[in-house]
Amino acid sequence: MPTTPSLLQMIEQLIATPSVSSVSPEYDQSNRAVIDLLAGWLQELGWRVQVQPVIPGSDKANLIATLGAGPGGLVLAGHTDTVPYDAGRWRYDPFKLTRRDNRLYGLGTSDMKAFLVLAIEAANHYAANQFKEPLILVATADEESSMAGARALVSAGQPQARYAVIGEPTGLRPVRLHKGIMMESIRLRGRSGHSSDPSLGNSALEGMRLVLNELVRWRDELQAQHRNPLFQVPVPTLNLGHIHGGDNPNRICPQCELHIDLRPLPGMSLEELRDTLQQRLQRAVADSGLELQCQPLFEGTPAMETPAGSQIVRATEALTGYDATAVAFGTEGPYFNELGIDTVILGPGDIDQAHQPDEYLAEARIEPSLALLRDLIGRFCIAPPADH
Repeated sequence: MPTTPSLLQMIEQLIATPSVSSVSPEYDQSNRAVIDLLAGWLQELGWRVQVQPVIPGSDKANLIATLGAGPGGLVLAGHTDTVPYDAGRWRYDPFKLTRRDNRLYGLGTSDMKAFLVLAIEAANHYAANQFKEPLILVATADEESSMAGARALVSAGQPQARYAVIGEPTGLRPVRLHKGIMMESIRLRGRSGHSSDPSLGNSALEGMRLVLNELVRWRDELQAQHRNPLFQVPVPTLNLGHIHGGDNPNRICPQCELHIDLRPLPGMSLEELRDTLQQRLQRAVADSGLELQCQPLFEGTPAMETPAGSQIVRATEALTGYDATAVAFGTEGPYFNELGIDTVILGPGDIDQAHQPDEYLAEARIEPSLALLRDLIGRFCIAPPADH
């Protein structure tokens, strides 16, 4: 008989293995040690395991592990990375699983290393020869920073399945829609000069007023044109988040940079939004003599929408007793949808615990999560419906 650590021991080992991802190099770490732990356990249990480099030669990797074979099947997916943590603000060691007050404390308990262990434990309920369609466990890199792991899956065309559940923290309530995210840098370049004579220069800081006014006009138009009442904030949002320009009060500002955050609704294309942004701002500053440059701060994450009538949506609604809903945070869901996989976001953690000191998973969520995952595996892998 194969032997692996117990459920809590597996969670403990994953939490004790740092795998922070960050856009800041001083915080960024490899996730390979987490991938190797998962791969070792799954191989011992008889899964077919593939480790997929995210970028050839890098120390970041995805894991794709499979039980059973054939078309269709179910993906259970989660990311192996965590955000950085606030040193000095945790009561407990973030890299040590602490059980207290019926909670499991540790970095990644809620978001979302524990889900990967729950998926393994739920699969252990079935014998390998029971699988009529495959169960695929996917563990990704860099969800918290660049989505590089999810993009690598799309580039490779893997995995192939009909349905997926991503175990992000949703309080065990299914989610089938979320907004996308774009973060853009807008730079204006002018000409410096002595502040005593405005004709000596061309102020990029003053020119940024034209940009700000145009962005607010565009935001009003987007919110008038696009609305989805399923979201708590039912319109796309555009936040003016950061601005910097100039270096001294007595010098005409030669450069100014603005950073914005745009959260589109499902159906709004990131590429079209970027094109529109460029065109509108170019017109806004056309007569100013200023040089405009718009550049993404990262590639962006599309919005996600899985049809309400999909079998995975209906199954998770029936099993949880909750209608599938919409959230504002982004996930890897749209990349799985791009692979042709109907995807639901559904996990035992709470989003209020994500990215916070003393992150925890309530122990009371463990058994309901295992029962839910066992039922989903049973429905889509052990006795799959004939009409899906």
